[in-house]
Amino acid sequence: MEVHHHPEVEKKGLKEYLFEGLMIFLAVTMGFFAENLRESISNNHHEHELAKALYTELSADSAAAAGKLEIRRLKEKDLDYLYHFFKDSSFTKTSRRFYPAFTTGLYMINIYAFEPKDGILSQLKNSGTVRYFKSLELQKLLGDLSVSINNIRFRNDQEYQFFANPLKQFLLTHYDFSWLDHLRQTYPTPSEGSLLNVVHAYLIDKRTIEGSILNTASINKGETTNMILFYKQMLESTHSLQLDDYIAINKKILQVLRKNYFLENE
Repeated sequence: MEVHHHPEVEKKGLKEYLFEGLMIFLAVTMGFFAENLRESISNNHHEHELAKALYTELSADSAAAAGKLEIRRLKEKDLDYLYHFFKDSSFTKTSRRFYPAFTTGLYMINIYAFEPKDGILSQLKNSGTVRYFKSLELQKLLGDLSVSINNIRFRNDQEYQFFANPLKQFLLTHYDFSWLDHLRQTYPTPSEGSLLNVVHAYLIDKRTIEGSILNTASINKGETTNMILFYKQMLESTHSLQLDDYIAINKKILQVLRKNYFLENE
């Protein structure tokens, strides 16, 4: 009967066990730190990209808001003109300025409404990626911006509701739409939403398009001037509260983004 001899296995000492355990621990730890580093680099890159996209969106809106503010102030001047005309005129003769002011002051509304873009802001809120921004100041400002945008949209709706009633009925009763039709034919333009440019072209031209006020006998001077003043005060309130508030918050966010992410001051 053969006897098989098994090779003797050298027993490991305590130091060797401790050394192997240490190596395993170091390997796991280094893997953990490497994964955290990779995630941190990825988050930092994502944060910078979001900051850049937000900066681009808010920069465009900053310019748009300033432009709307400028033309709204011109609209308020036209409302001042209309107020004095309806208060003091006999309605038998209109000046060359009357129908342009009638058109921009009471007929045109959408072009004067500022519609803030919030695509990136909504993405940040809905996806929870706003947490990528480490600045607590920036996170707070983004919350303020969201509230400000909601306030502007609510105000836009109020202005439109006032146009729907009573302005629209006043226009249907007293505005000579044949004047507007003649204006568009005289100064044709293919651009959508360019009626304001058409009116400006007419004002700097020498030609005159005659227009009359319809149904003058039914015009109540007191009610008409009160309606115009109320509308003007609504517009002034919008730009002194909602628009100015949005512009101020927008400016602060752009400053923080430039400071924290070294974005260009455009």
